Amino acid sequence: MIKQNIGRYEIISEIGQGAMGVVYRALDPLLERTVAIKTISLDLSKDEFEEFEQRFYREARSAGRLNHPNIVTIHDVGNTENVAYMAMEFLEGMELRDIMDADMLLDLDRIVEIVSQVADGLAFAHEHGVVHRDIKPSNIMILKNGVAKITDFGIALIPSSSRTVAGMVLGSPKYMSPEQVVGQDVDRRSDIFSLGVLLYEMLTGKAPFRGENISAIMYRILNEMPMAPATLKPALPEVFDYIVARALAKHPDDRYQRADEMAADLRNYRTLQTPLNFHSGADGSTRTLERRKTPRPLDEQTLLMASAAPLSAGNPWWKRPFTLWGGAIFLMLGIFLLNWEKPGLKEQPQITNVKPAAMPEKPELPLPPIPPQVQGTLALAVTPWGEVFVDGKREGVSPPLNELQLPAGKHMIEIRNPGFLSYSQTLVIEPESTHKIKHKFK
Repeated sequence: MIKQNIGRYEIISEIGQGAMGVVYRALDPLLERTVAIKTISLDLSKDEFEEFEQRFYREARSAGRLNHPNIVTIHDVGNTENVAYMAMEFLEGMELRDIMDADMLLDLDRIVEIVSQVADGLAFAHEHGVVHRDIKPSNIMILKNGVAKITDFGIALIPSSSRTVAGMVLGSPKYMSPEQVVGQDVDRRSDIFSLGVLLYEMLTGKAPFRGENISAIMYRILNEMPMAPATLKPALPEVFDYIVARALAKHPDDRYQRADEMAADLRNYRTLQTPLNFHSGADGSTRTLERRKTPRPLDEQTLLMASAAPLSAGNPWWKRPFTLWGGAIFLMLGIFLLNWEKPGLKEQPQITNVKPAAMPEKPELPLPPIPPQVQGTLALAVTPWGEVFVDGKREGVSPPLNELQLPAGKHMIEIRNPGFLSYSQTLVIEPESTHKIKHKFK
């Protein structure tokens, strides 16, 4: 075999191939150590390649400063003959993707430990200002000693001509966050969403967002919530419904804000008390998980259902109708008892041939009926989709949301799509009537 080189590295053997290039086992003759070389083949113009090269090096240098047991160590980056490469520590183990595809049985504690280690590595990277952008099973290595290592920091920065749509990296879109799908800037909460997808797939054996093509997958990431994990796997503790729901929240403010928070909940799942309600940062509404006995797809409003406000919300106990009427009856009874004198306590006048007057019966005071809340209907037709806010409170995504019941009165309706200017309208909802908003983002 003719010896080949990539930069100064002597190629020993091919480890595997991916969508972007080949991974080799190689020897670094300068330091006499075995390394892994990941190459990225780029069919780019000279200007595009130079732009990519600058970003690739910048990101690789950032990742190269990360020294953590759950992050692969990057030794060097470079390019040769229009092929960018990254030299990193050689890892002996298996990709998590291969383990999952082989249906290797992983018990719950092992799943928790793998995902927690990945979260530990992400937390360290995020603290140093590095966002991975491409967390998925093929970028996680499980070593022979059980340690999980995150690989491919910097690989996600492929230039626009190598993307299938704006903002989307070449490769599987199943692990992308909603903000990645629509081409927005991402932060560490995007990695947390991807880690939530990974956790869901390991727990249930199914990817949460599936479709026949990329467009269908993207639509589901933006508009749908998957079936609750404990519904698919009844043996799972319901606390994992809560952990997954927080990680997969559509809006970044509703997710775990730090990867180490997610790791802590995972490691404490046996003692973690799932809150009856948990609050989203985006709209302040109260949300709670719902588990169904009959498996069926859950939308966002079902999996993270906004719980109804208590009947007494807005009225202190001393202003409630029942309390007022009960207090009035109790007061009248007390006055009557104070004025009623029992025989023998005081000399009574002798009155003959007079029948004692009958004691007046206590009047029964009916409780006033509680008037039902008068409502009207708001029908929605939004193209292609939009987040719907009513008086500043997020109500969901339309479609699939196409109808809302709102109290009669004036409301501020706002529809948002990150790719366009927001639409807003002040609308007066009339009792028992239907009002329609039809909007197409252009």
